[in-house]
Order: sequence, then C-alpha cells, then structure tokens
Amino acid sequence: MALELLTDILIIFAIALIVGMIFNRIKVPPLVAFILTGVIVGPYGFSIIHDQEQVKSLAEIGIILLLFTIGLEFSFKDLWKIRLIAIIGGALQVGLSFVFFFGLAFLNGLPANEAVLLGFLFSLSSTAIVLKILHQTGEMDSPHGSIALGILIFQDLAAIPMIMAIPFLASLPQFNPMPLLSGEALIALVVQDLVIVLVLVVCAKWIIPRVMYEISRSRNQELFLLFVILTCFGVAWMVSFTGISIAIGALLAGLIISGSEYSHQAASIVLPFRDVFTSFFFISVGMLVDIQFLLANFWFVVFLIVIVIVVKALVATAAPLALGYPLRTAVMTGLALAQIGEFSFIIAQSGFVTGILPFGIYQTFLVVALITMAATPFVIGLSQPITTKLCQIPALAHVARGTCSTDDTSIRRVKKDHLVIIGYGVTGRNLALTARKAGIAYTIIELNPDLVTEARKQGEPVVFGDATTEGVLEHAGIPTARIAVVAINDPVATRKIVSISRSLAPGVSIIVRTRYVSEVEALKEGGADEVIAEEFETSVEIFTVVLNKYFVPRDRIETFINDVRANGYRILRSRTPVQGTLSDLLQNIPNTTITAFTVEQTSPLEGKTLGEFNLRKRHNILVLAIRRGESVITGLSGESRLEGGDIAVVYATPDDIAKGAVLFKRAEKQAVSF
Repeated sequence: MALELLTDILIIFAIALIVGMIFNRIKVPPLVAFILTGVIVGPYGFSIIHDQEQVKSLAEIGIILLLFTIGLEFSFKDLWKIRLIAIIGGALQVGLSFVFFFGLAFLNGLPANEAVLLGFLFSLSSTAIVLKILHQTGEMDSPHGSIALGILIFQDLAAIPMIMAIPFLASLPQFNPMPLLSGEALIALVVQDLVIVLVLVVCAKWIIPRVMYEISRSRNQELFLLFVILTCFGVAWMVSFTGISIAIGALLAGLIISGSEYSHQAASIVLPFRDVFTSFFFISVGMLVDIQFLLANFWFVVFLIVIVIVVKALVATAAPLALGYPLRTAVMTGLALAQIGEFSFIIAQSGFVTGILPFGIYQTFLVVALITMAATPFVIGLSQPITTKLCQIPALAHVARGTCSTDDTSIRRVKKDHLVIIGYGVTGRNLALTARKAGIAYTIIELNPDLVTEARKQGEPVVFGDATTEGVLEHAGIPTARIAVVAINDPVATRKIVSISRSLAPGVSIIVRTRYVSEVEALKEGGADEVIAEEFETSVEIFTVVLNKYFVPRDRIETFINDVRANGYRILRSRTPVQGTLSDLLQNIPNTTITAFTVEQTSPLEGKTLGEFNLRKRHNILVLAIRRGESVITGLSGESRLEGGDIAVVYATPDDIAKGAVLFKRAEKQAVSF
C-alpha cells in the first residue's frame, strides 16, 4: 500500500514537473499545470493513478495549510490602509457578480440553493494567479495593482462565509418543516460553541504567545515547526465540533498566530509544505475533469467561458469607476480579475460532495474555471491595447471624465519652458517642493483621485487624468515644456507616456525614474533622455559608502562610478558625498587614538601658538580642533593660539599621548622639560 502511494506521488510529481516547465515557457500559471496533471493521470484521462483516495487525503491537508497561511499573512493594519477599495470596491465586485450569475442560473430553472452556490463560485477571482502575474510584470504598486489587491483581499474574506453557508444550502431542498434541532440540543450546541470560542480566546491571548516565546528562546526550529503544525491542526480539529469545516478552523488558527510577533517566522516555515500539499488539491480537482463531457458540450462551454470573462471584467471595471478611479485603471483592474479563483474550487468540491451541484454542472464549472485561469496572462496582456481603443471613443472619454481627457479647470494659463511632473508619489512630491523653492514653473499629472485632492488642498497645479493619453499631456503643456519627469510605478504605462511625450514634443527633455536596470534601454529607445534606475542608484550609493569607509580617495571613487556608467548610463543629479568618520580613521590606521585635554591655567601650552610650541614635530601630537566655550575652532594653523580653559582634541599614538599629557597640566603640578 505504501509502495503504491509512493509510486503514485512519484508519477504525479514527474508529470507535474514536465507540464509545469512547458506551461512556464508560454507564461501559463502553475495552478493550471497542476490541474492539467490531474486530468492526465485521472480516471477520465490515462488512469495512471490507482489510489485516488490517498491523493484526496493529501489534497485536504493542502487546503488546511492553504487557509492556515492565509490567516497567518492576513493583517488588519494592511486592510485598513486600503479599506476604501477593499471594502466598498470588493463588496461592489462580489455583490454585482453574485447577482448576475445567481440571476442567470435561477432564471434558467436551477434550484435556489444551486443558483446561490453558482453565484458564489463565479464571484471570486484567483488571488494566487493575479498577484503572481502583477508581481512578474512589476505592476503590484501600480494603481490597478493596488485596486486588484484590495478587491482580492475582500474576496478571500468573503469566501469564509460562503464555505460556512454550504451545509445550510445543502439542507434547503429537503424543505423539512420540523426544526433542525430540539431545544435541548440547540442549547447544548450553543454552550459547546461558547466553550470552544472561550478556549480559542484564552489560547490566542495567553497560552499560544507564551509557549511560542519559550520555544523561540530555545532556538530550536524543529520544536517551533511542530508547535505551529500542532496549532494549525489542533484548532482546526477543535472548531470542527461546532459544525464548521476543518479548513475554516485552520484559517482561524492562522488568525490567532497572525497577531503575534512570530507570524512571519511561522509562515516562512509552513510555506514549503503548503505549496507541496496544495498542488495535490489542484491535481485532485483535475482528476475529476471529464474530457468526454467537454467534447460533448464544447460550444456550450466556450459560450460560458466568454460570458464569464466578459461579465467579470465589466463588473470588476465598474467597482473602481464607482469610486472615482480613471477608466484606464478601472479597465485594467477588471481584466486582471476576469477569471475564477482557487477558493471557488474548494466551494465547488464541497457543494458537489453535499449534493448541491449535480455532476454535469460541476464538470462544466471545472472546465470553465480551468480555462479562464489559463487565459489570465493573455487577458491581462490585452489591457493596454483595449484601454487605448476605449480612450479613443469620444463618448467614453466624455463619460470617464479625467481619464481620456482632463477634469482640471484651474490650469488654463498657457505655460512655457516649464516642468511637467507625471506622478505625485514620493519622487513627485519632492521634485515639486524643490521646483517651487527654486522658482521653476511646473504642472503635475496624477490619476489617483485621493492624491489629486491632497495636492489641490496644498495649492499644487495638478491635472487629474491619465498621462498615457495625448489630451492630458497636451493640457499639462508637454509641447511647450522644457522637461518632463515620469515617476510612476507602472512600467507599461511609463513606456507609453515616454513614447507619446516624444511624439508630441520632440524637443522636450524626458527624465524617467524606473525600478530596474533591465528597463533602461527600452525606455531610452522609446525616447527618454535620462533614465534613473532605483536598483542601479542603490548599488552606486552602497559601494560609494563602502569605499568611503575604507578611505579610498574620492577621485578613485568617482573613477569607479564613471566606469560603472561607461555604458552611457548617466544621472541627473550629482552624487551626495559620504564622509568617513573618525572611528573609520582609527580602524584604518592602527595603534592611534583620539582624545581631548583641557588646557589648564599656567600649563606649558597656555598662551602659546601651535607653531610656537610645535607639538606635532616635538611630541608627535596633532591638534585636530579646539573647543572654546560654545564654539569649535577647526582648520587650525601655526598661528592658532591655545588659551586656558580650552579643550584640545588631539590625535597620536597611546604612548605619545601619555607622554604629552603633562603639557596640558598646571606648571606647578608637573615640571616639564622642553
């Protein structure tokens, strides 16, 4: 039995590796590769796997660990930062999607509980796939990336009550007029739930943090891992007595630890196990896909795929638009969320097991979900061409005011020879502040309504609009500007802005801030005059500081910097000099020290100039500075005079300092020979 299971796991991993490598080449998410692996090895494929129940058991562990890590990584502080888009935007997206797909299913004659479950399934999107793609394209910090993240967080939270509602939905078709529980049983259940909640609160507040602290003090990673796993499965097992699924119990276990200082360490050691076991879940889902059913209902499935992608994209676009975000940002958000999510598989499997979903509908859902997830990279890739076409439609440009045109009415005076700042983040704000102090006329372009409102309160000349459209750039005065600085976090939009700006103003100097060195050449080819890469500048700053600490001469450091930039990369600003400290000096010149002496009254040095006494030549002592009252005298020369009460900062070897100490003391205390 054990050998058969080991053989099955070996086959699954081998096929998943091959399929995953192929899919990685064509930019298809790995989750799709796992599902396809299940199709290949499952009973409707080549029937390679014999013990499917064991695979399902491993899949259940994967679900538990998946929800546990989601709980670990959840942060109420992070949610609060994006509360507007997460709560309002997420509620709009989930609510509108649910209403549409529920209505579509109910109007086609499906039972109410089945229609509700389908509404749940199609209202969720894939957090894992979307965030991975946005991270790979460098768009996580872009406006549409932040909005998508907020909505996905809300979806993940909404999935919890959806999963908890499945037992209730399963009981609806029975229409049993008798109460589900007697009075005594109901009281017993309530008491049991209260006891479990009390135990969880006590564990979260006192027991778990204390035990984790003691284990952390032991510095034993094995004990820490065992305790984290014990907490995960222990809480899940305890919560299951309330009728809640084990998976939700694991989520609660993660939330219990997430509030502690050990959550990041716990997540880091659980993640590898989660990824392995979660792959079994998606493989087990793929094993349920019936290829014959897909072929027999091919056109119907294609129709549903189109409906799902189009409707989810439109609904997810409407949510940011309702919050005042530009059309381009809203459309890119909508296309990013136009797929079915991994939580939907968990809900669908529970619905199928409890009898809510019949076989045919379950098969249809699996195929539609699989293909929409596989199509996500290609759908997101179409976002730029689609938004460009939409912004060229006058009616949409008029409706989506501030997106394909501008809503600003305060900037009407024609500017010339001014600075255009695109993006009002940290870079944009500092640049605007510097320009204002220097008396340079400037205009800001920003598409985040919150930042625009903030800028206008501060009296900034800001244009609300999308800088990837000609109308907004023209309104900001790009054709007559001297310099345009692009400082946004969207790499695709940055390239487009550079290209359009160059076509509108061949003579404008375009300076671009980007993240990675790999983007520099493409931006220069697109028309940028100067490209400042954060990654590059960080490396230059670091090695400049390091070389200064080693007292490498400044001219050699500048030579190193010029050599690094020999490929033509230059910067707008001059480097900030980093000076070595006295401690660095002492580290690099051994057997020396720096100390301070008070020049006492009637001491041999009182009233003498440094040249007259010649401390450096006669006693090997160098006076670095003199503190006289509240002032510090530096840049000393032979004419500098020592007075009684001065504090002299001197530099010499310990032996020379010991011998020369008598020079600073009263004459009657020490007889000094010259």
